[in-house]
Amino acid sequence: MSAQNKSHGRKAIRPSFKPRELITPTPDLAGVWKAKIMTLFPTAFPGILGESLTGKALQEGLWQLDTVDLRQFGIGKHRNVDDTPAGGGAGMVLRADVLGDAIEHTMAGTSGNWPLIYLSPRGRRMDQALMQNLARCDGVTLLCGRFEGVDERVLQHYGIQEVSLGDFVMTGGEIAAQAMIDATVRLIPGVLGNQASTEEESFSSGLLEHPQYTRPAEWKGQSIPDVLMSGHHGKIAEWRQKMSEEITQARRPDLWQAHQDRKTSD
Repeated sequence: MSAQNKSHGRKAIRPSFKPRELITPTPDLAGVWKAKIMTLFPTAFPGILGESLTGKALQEGLWQLDTVDLRQFGIGKHRNVDDTPAGGGAGMVLRADVLGDAIEHTMAGTSGNWPLIYLSPRGRRMDQALMQNLARCDGVTLLCGRFEGVDERVLQHYGIQEVSLGDFVMTGGEIAAQAMIDATVRLIPGVLGNQASTEEESFSSGLLEHPQYTRPAEWKGQSIPDVLMSGHHGKIAEWRQKMSEEITQARRPDLWQAHQDRKTSD
């Protein structure tokens, strides 16, 4: 099927605060997973997402990306988006009125299962289960914070989920947003080309992935394990499972314990 046939009849039309171009290089495709990013740095996207397989899939219309510049919703002549923290303290906080307008503009026209997520160090940590859930959604809207964060009332009013890249603090949510999108988009059918690869990698079975090898058969005095060269698929599968278990037990005792708990409950 050609690229023209893939998108035929799928262009979605919806109201917008801004006039749309009659012809665009990336028309809005109905039924395609989409990431909407609210950020003060829209030029940071697609960034690495525009490269390799995710970039190819973006060009082919397997997923879509929209950026919304928070500055356009700023207050006054200088488009201010932040103010000092109530009660005092260092830094600045993104304003509730600015974010409210931006969220309502961004979410207009979305439908179905479409979570709204704020990238925050106090949120739940990203994991493979989260990415699998997001890949099954119709799309996702990500709010990239800056400064000291966002007004708490915004999070409560819109029921925004908070998600963290890890237990550390970054200057903003843009890198975390790209990581989340990359980990999600690669699960969309057709993006990787070989769906089996997503089923065998780390975390998909609750274990870390087994070691991988390729040519040359010997390198700097080290050889590929004999079992992988045997052609015996059953023994290869057993070896890979054993290696996954050993690596997980040694490096991630938390994952190993969860794996053991699941086996016990089964």
